[in-house]
Amino acid sequence: MLLSQVEIELFEQDGYLVLEDFVSKDACEALSHRATEIVDAFDPSESVSIFTTNEQTRHSDRYFLESGDKIRCFFEEEAFGENGELRQAKSKSINKIGHAMHDLDPVFENFSRTPELAQISKEVGFKDPRILQSMFIFKQPHIGGEVVCHQDATFLHTEPMSVKGFWFALEDATQENGCMWAIPGGHKSPVKSRFFR
Repeated sequence: MLLSQVEIELFEQDGYLVLEDFVSKDACEALSHRATEIVDAFDPSESVSIFTTNEQTRHSDRYFLESGDKIRCFFEEEAFGENGELRQAKSKSINKIGHAMHDLDPVFENFSRTPELAQISKEVGFKDPRILQSMFIFKQPHIGGEVVCHQDATFLHTEPMSVKGFWFALEDATQENGCMWAIPGGHKSPVKSRFFR
């Protein structure tokens, strides 16, 4: 077992578990380097999609809605000026890359399908773990919209509800630079809303 019984019980109680230094520094650097390569190769003229938590915008953005089986880059809300030009370098304008890196990119696939992740998935209750989505979220300086408190099951619906997210901080995550927040026991609450196309 990779998790202790205490860690498993904490996960069941709180709905989240922090495993510091679970991912090696080399793996973090490899993922970050590969994400930089993906952004460098991205041609914004193909399609411009701005990632936002605004529900109406998400419903009408085909580039976003049809990204489940692709690797696509999404801009920050404030990336473009009134003239339609980027306000800063492309590399500092991307909010995230999503959503099928685990299937389509060898670096992300190798990271996503390690025996350790499969083992932890089973230890926290998965019978037949599946990866539905992968994202690389940038923490760009001085730009970006708010990510509102949400439940992952709003967007990834299963019956019975079984969605669990794995979040890896590839660099130190602090309150100052935008760390992940979780509500202890929030996983026991019913899904408050569902996202439909």
